[in-house]
Amino acid sequence: MGPYSSILTKQQSFFRTEKTKNLTYRIDALEKLRSKIKANEQPLMDALRADLNKSEFDAYTTEIMIVLEEIKFAINHLQSWAKPRKVKTPITHIGSKSYIYPEPYGVTLIIAPWNYPFQLAVAPLIGAIAAGNCAVIKPSELTPTTSEVFAKLISEIYPEEYITVVQGGVETSQALLEEKFDYIFFTGSVSVGKVIMGAAAKNLTPVTLELGGKSPCIVHEDANLKLAAKRIAWGKFVNAGQTCVAPDYLYLHKSIKAPFLQFFQEAIKDLYGEALENRNFTRIVSEKHFQRLSSFLDNGKLFIGGNTNKKRLQIEPTVLTEITWEHPVMQDEIFGPILPVLEYESIDDVIKGIENHPKPLALYLFSEGESIQKKVLNQVSFGGGCLNDTVYHLGSPHLPFGGVGTSGIGSYHGKGSFYTFSHEKSILKQTTKFDLPFRYPNVKDGLTKIKKFIK
Repeated sequence: MGPYSSILTKQQSFFRTEKTKNLTYRIDALEKLRSKIKANEQPLMDALRADLNKSEFDAYTTEIMIVLEEIKFAINHLQSWAKPRKVKTPITHIGSKSYIYPEPYGVTLIIAPWNYPFQLAVAPLIGAIAAGNCAVIKPSELTPTTSEVFAKLISEIYPEEYITVVQGGVETSQALLEEKFDYIFFTGSVSVGKVIMGAAAKNLTPVTLELGGKSPCIVHEDANLKLAAKRIAWGKFVNAGQTCVAPDYLYLHKSIKAPFLQFFQEAIKDLYGEALENRNFTRIVSEKHFQRLSSFLDNGKLFIGGNTNKKRLQIEPTVLTEITWEHPVMQDEIFGPILPVLEYESIDDVIKGIENHPKPLALYLFSEGESIQKKVLNQVSFGGGCLNDTVYHLGSPHLPFGGVGTSGIGSYHGKGSFYTFSHEKSILKQTTKFDLPFRYPNVKDGLTKIKKFIK
């Protein structure tokens, strides 16, 4: 018996009462979540400021607004998602009808990261509730103020046997993973993702893993350079680069490298001013992460930025040029406001470079040419992404969000969240008005009849 066995037992018992399967109950639970978040917007923004120095604008748009929209979308569509779907029946099954019944898994575990500590705890929870599950949520210990506000908020709207928050560090996650959950949803690093999957394998527990990797951003020679610079600067430096789908490195076509970098420098200045003097520029989450990022600043040639404030754990938007795949900054996901630049002449070299490394979570291509767009989309495997933008695909409830290969397993958002937390039960409803004789072994010339029938 682990320290969390009693919570699990309580939730299993509550799930068996069938209450969470009731559509009205689920919609009511989502409505409560929405109004509670709205009532706590200020405390949440204050907590995100305390943990990561997020501005109110960033905290609202990237953490609060995005989940309010997800909840609204789920409430509006839940009835159609949850009802059994009638599907076609083949001629061999004449007389019968076929249905798919979505059903909840049961008791789910959601492990959330620190970079968007509110959004990435609530977004999967919306799916878990919508699908009719119970949930245990483990928020990040690296953002303690937000985790505390979140835990309080959840405890005020839901009974522990339905949805509860468990706080703590790595040992808490390990103890939770020893329990037998019906589903595990994890957002975080590739290395921890492997640990989660290993623990889940012991109980054959299904998982969704939202991981990361080095997401490339390609600027081709025919791109709208000024707009590309602005959109890339925003996508890279929002949350000080601590975004799983942030452009991790830039591939610039040789012919436009100089003008693009000029536009990029202007875009950074325009968006963030002097970042280290800007009270709204997000800080790095911990000293350990700050040290790791600082060690990359001498890679290649420092082209933009490079200044840091150790006391405030801030690193200004930085661009490194003359970078190759051998530099330390190109070995793992950066997860900070440092952008290395590679250059290319042929798009085939770019594709080769990306394909020699693990499949990324996102890819961004800036080009007006349809043939280049087609070529990159057809040849490169990645989770999802944008043409002529960055990060924005994440905000659409109509686009399932997730990785491929080492960047993740499974996806969510909108309808995707409902299906992630649902098992699809297939049912054949057979007629009793007649019985097809040739399915049985004692029918005369059975094989000949079957062969004739399926022609």
